[in-house]
Amino acid sequence: MDAKPALFLYPLEHSKILHLVICTRVFLFLCSLFMSQDRFPQFYVSIQVRHAQGIHNVAGEKDHNALLSPEYFDAHLSPLGGQQADNLRKQIRASGQLERIDLVITSPLCRALQTAIQVFGSEGQINGSKEANIDNSGISSLKCPPIVASELCRERLGVHPCDKRRTISENRSRFPTIDFSLVCT
Repeated sequence: MDAKPALFLYPLEHSKILHLVICTRVFLFLCSLFMSQDRFPQFYVSIQVRHAQGIHNVAGEKDHNALLSPEYFDAHLSPLGGQQADNLRKQIRASGQLERIDLVITSPLCRALQTAIQVFGSEGQINGSKEANIDNSGISSLKCPPIVASELCRERLGVHPCDKRRTISENRSRFPTIDFSLVCT
C-alpha cells in the first residue's frame, strides 16, 4: 500500500509554531462545548489558521515601536490581509473541505473576526459588510459553519494597542451573527 503525502491547504513552511498551552485550552473548550450539547464526537480534527496580515503587522515591520500607537487599537486587516484570506477561502472551497467543518472558533480581535468571516463565512457575510475594509458581519448559512468567538484563542494580552479588543457590544454590532456568548464583556 503506497502512502500518499498529506495535502495541506497552507504551506507548512509558512506555518507558525503554536503554543501547546493554547492548543490544550482550545481542545478542552471544544470538549466542554460538545459535552454540553450531548454530541461528543469520537475524534476531532483541529485546524488552526492564523489571522491574515493586519495593518499593525505592516507598521511593525517598518518600526516595532509603531505597535505602541493607539492608531492600531484592535487592528483590522490590511489590503494584503484581505487578499490572503480570500486566497485561503478559494483553496478551502476548491478542496471541498468547507462542508466538513462543523465549527469555527476565533479570537474576538477584529483581524481574527475578519479572517474567520472572509475564509469560512457565506457569500452574504462577505458581500454584506457593515464597514469598509473587510469588516464583515457573520451570517451562517447551510454550507458554512457557525463562527464562535472565544478569548482562549487570543494571541496575547499585552501592552500593545493592537492586542486589545473592542467591547463585546461593539463587536456584536460590527459582526452581528458571530456568537460572542463565550466572551466576557
